[in-house]
Amino acid sequence: MLRRPSPARAPAAWLLLVGLLCGGGVWASRVNKHKPWLEPTYHGIITENDNTVLLDPPLIAMDKDAPMHFAGEICGFKIHGQNVPFDAVVVDKTTGEGLIRSKEKLDCELQKDYTFTIQAYDCGKGPDGTGVKKSHKATVHIQVNDVNEYAPVFKEKSYKATVVEGKQYNSILRVEAVDADCSLQFSQICSYEVVTPDVPFTVDKDGYIKNTEKLNYGKEHQYKLTVTAYDCGKKRATEDVLVKISVKPTCTPGWQGWNNRIEYEPGTGTLSLFPNVHLETCDEPVASVQATVELETSHIGKGCDRDTYSEKSLHRLCGAASGTAELLPSPSSSLNWTAGLPTDNGHDSDQVFEFNGTQAVRIPDGVVSVNPKEPFMISVWMRHGPFGRKKETVLCSSDKTDMNRHHYSLYVHGCRLIFLLRQDPSEEKKYKPAEFHWKLNQVCDEEWHHYVLNVEFPSVTLYLDGVSHEPFSVMEDYPLHPSKIETQLVVGACWQGGDLHMTEFFRGNLAGLTVRSGKLADKKVIDCLYTCKEGLDLQVPKDSGKGMKIQANPSQSMLTLEGEDIGELDKAMQHISYLNSRQFPTPGIRRLKITSTVKCFSEAPCISIPPVDGYVMVLQPEEPKISLSGVHHFARAASEFESSEGVFLFPELRIISTITREVEPERDDDEDPTVQESLVSEEIVHDLDTCEVTVEGEELNQEQESLEVDMTRLQQKGIEMNSSDLGVVFTGVDTMASYEEALHLLRYRNWHTRSLFDRRFKLVCSELNGRYVSNEFKVEVNVIHTASPVEHASHLAAQPQFVHPEHRSFVDLSGHNLASPHPFAVVPSTATVVIVVCVSFLVFMIILGVFRIRAAHQRTMRDQDAGKESEMDWDDSALTITVNPMETYEDQHSSEEEEEEEEEESEEGEEDDDITSAESESSEEEEGGHGDQAGASRQQQLEWDDSTLSY
Repeated sequence: MLRRPSPARAPAAWLLLVGLLCGGGVWASRVNKHKPWLEPTYHGIITENDNTVLLDPPLIAMDKDAPMHFAGEICGFKIHGQNVPFDAVVVDKTTGEGLIRSKEKLDCELQKDYTFTIQAYDCGKGPDGTGVKKSHKATVHIQVNDVNEYAPVFKEKSYKATVVEGKQYNSILRVEAVDADCSLQFSQICSYEVVTPDVPFTVDKDGYIKNTEKLNYGKEHQYKLTVTAYDCGKKRATEDVLVKISVKPTCTPGWQGWNNRIEYEPGTGTLSLFPNVHLETCDEPVASVQATVELETSHIGKGCDRDTYSEKSLHRLCGAASGTAELLPSPSSSLNWTAGLPTDNGHDSDQVFEFNGTQAVRIPDGVVSVNPKEPFMISVWMRHGPFGRKKETVLCSSDKTDMNRHHYSLYVHGCRLIFLLRQDPSEEKKYKPAEFHWKLNQVCDEEWHHYVLNVEFPSVTLYLDGVSHEPFSVMEDYPLHPSKIETQLVVGACWQGGDLHMTEFFRGNLAGLTVRSGKLADKKVIDCLYTCKEGLDLQVPKDSGKGMKIQANPSQSMLTLEGEDIGELDKAMQHISYLNSRQFPTPGIRRLKITSTVKCFSEAPCISIPPVDGYVMVLQPEEPKISLSGVHHFARAASEFESSEGVFLFPELRIISTITREVEPERDDDEDPTVQESLVSEEIVHDLDTCEVTVEGEELNQEQESLEVDMTRLQQKGIEMNSSDLGVVFTGVDTMASYEEALHLLRYRNWHTRSLFDRRFKLVCSELNGRYVSNEFKVEVNVIHTASPVEHASHLAAQPQFVHPEHRSFVDLSGHNLASPHPFAVVPSTATVVIVVCVSFLVFMIILGVFRIRAAHQRTMRDQDAGKESEMDWDDSALTITVNPMETYEDQHSSEEEEEEEEEESEEGEEDDDITSAESESSEEEEGGHGDQAGASRQQQLEWDDSTLSY
């Protein structure tokens, strides 16, 4: 079906409808079209006492919706940030002006500035505040301005300084004040002022005080002045400060508080050398100080105080193996080849031998047994100077005859030490190392040095003062040609066997020259041989010595200290001490010297510290008195001398050592001051190094007598024994008790005692190579020959066997010990006296009984003669009797001699153990019978008439 088209609208109606629709939409969109706008950055200032911030630029928010109500107005500001002590308020909504205020009191000293962001927002679309728009975030920087509320305050309650008189200082000390205000203006100290009037001091704006004139110690010792301070706000310090400036006399840089003489008592350990020393720099600027303390000991022994035992004993003490041969021993009865060399002639130091270029000693054959093919060692102390360019031989082994070949030698040539070692002929006939050269300043510096050569072909190592040195040059040579010529070992020169004279003499001093098979590989032994027994010691406490550098030389004779802190240097110097570990140190002076070097800052002139000279006086040690005691005289049967054990010479030997000390008596102040010190003897313990037993009279005949010791027991003690025709010598450092035991073992044997009646021996012990010597202990041993009863009927006939033929009088054995079956069973002298008294009393009783028997016999004979006379009565009136008076006189004297012989025989009977009391009694009876007959004849001779005689 067909529709009818709708009627078309008029054009005016369409335009009206479009206009209404478009106009209504535009009005609605223009209500709040724009955001508020702020400056991107604001800077503000606020004073501590105010709460309003002055901003630049001012806080104004603009909105393009203005002048529309609400949409074009600013309703507020919002601050973003943590703990921001500010808020922002709107002053005028229409203009958008705002204000930032502090919410609390600000303190510049706590916080000087603040930074935060702020945002503005408009009033929205209407009164209900909907459709609010915010601006972007602007940054706000606010600085808190300071108020001069604090006064300056000094850092110290008072100040002190010391100045030297007569000097103008640019600055003596500095006073310093601070201000608690936060601003540069009010916190800065702008000036100082000396408040005390009429003082010669002034202070500058930085607080440095100086003197306005030269100060005089005699005028004023100390100044007291008051100083105040002002900040830049002209505010004065609430409290002024007191400054004390002391004036001292003119200062001289150097070490102060030390003594020139320091006494060291032996046996007291360490001694502090500078307990009160300090370095005076006179307040001069010093960057660092180096101080060197030197102990001069070159004049003591071999460079310092060491044990003066023999070099052989020192090797043993230091742990070296046995077998050391000493080529320069102290002269003795058994080691006498050094007797002709000049020495230091002193026992306080080592045995030092001097060689003047014309002397040398030959070493006896057998003293040294060294095979150059095997390792061996040479050790020596040497002092040598720059005497020239000639060769000077220390030790040389060369051909004894025919040729001049040197097998091995040690010599110096200028300042070089050279060791020559020529190899014996071998299958390999080619060049081998032969000369080893060392170039050393110590060889010719005229100081003592210790040399140890370890020879282990083809290498040779030198230890000089404990430090190893390799040869700088080694020369080769062809081996020696084969020969059967013996060698000669010489010290101080070299023997020319072809020319038969000495050559290449040494000039200098030698000591302790030893040769030993096997090298000395242990470095500890070498260090022990060289180490001094005295030196400087430094024990710094833990709380001291900070920043100090301390160095010491190997001999401990020099200490070097370096540091920046003068106070720490003083503390370290105060702990330097002297130590001598010897029991009996060498007395005398050890010089001390302190030299100092000062370093200053940059190019500033440095002060000069003068050297310090002093000395340590090592006092004389208490000299020990070594005493030997025991049995001086005893007798033994001849069979004991001939036995395998022999006779022990010193069975009861006792060795002690004592020193005598002076003890001050205890007295009050009121007592007599003239009371003298008393002497007290104290027993001490120390070592011995030698005991020598010598025979007095004829030398030992090795074919029939000897002195023997159980060597196994002796070697356990580390003591060696050397024997000769003159006696024996015990050597080795050991205790007195060990030497006692060793001497108890000494036996005397004689397997031909028929003509021996006595033997005398002398014992002397010493310490420190003869420095301290004991008394001479002498022992006399008598040989008792036992009488044979078959050959001799009485003791009178046996007398010549035990009485020495040269002695006409009786043998006096009073106080001596008689034979005992045990070698140590010696009867004391008191018991001997008792035995003699008892025997004498017994003999006296026997003689008394004999005389009583003789008297009774005489009475019987007289009775019998009277009976005979009565029976045989005859006339003698014509008889004339002539008597010779001289015969009577001779008979009378002969009877007196017989009585004297009887007394002598009776005394000899008391002394002879082998004659019993029964034998004595029988002999007295025989003598009594003869005596009666002689008495009767005398009585008959005396009964004659001498009235007619004329003389």
